[in-house]
Amino acid sequence: MPMEKFVQQTLLYDFYGELLTQHQRQVYEEAVFEDLSPSEIAANHGISRQGVHDLIKRCGRILEEYEEKLHLVEKFLNIRDSMRKIQTLTDPQNCAEAESRMRQIREISSNILEEL
Repeated sequence: MPMEKFVQQTLLYDFYGELLTQHQRQVYEEAVFEDLSPSEIAANHGISRQGVHDLIKRCGRILEEYEEKLHLVEKFLNIRDSMRKIQTLTDPQNCAEAESRMRQIREISSNILEEL
């Protein structure tokens, strides 16, 4: 699995995983985080490999649907990027243009407040 897809799945699960049933969470965690094969997961839960495959796909869709409606991951990533910009702007080694930087910090912080 490409790293970007894994990070996306991890973020979606971090934000919305508790909304899955316990069974869905267990199977999804074994597949995504523990990297167990569908055969291993099927044996652990007494279901077919096809059942495991379908359940993992369904969980992925459910998590993506929550994100489409709530946008929590998107907001989190935007706020994280904004905070990184603020850190860069407030770095003592880059203080030559203090007034311009303060204006940028105010703008970024206003955007963060709007997101919240």
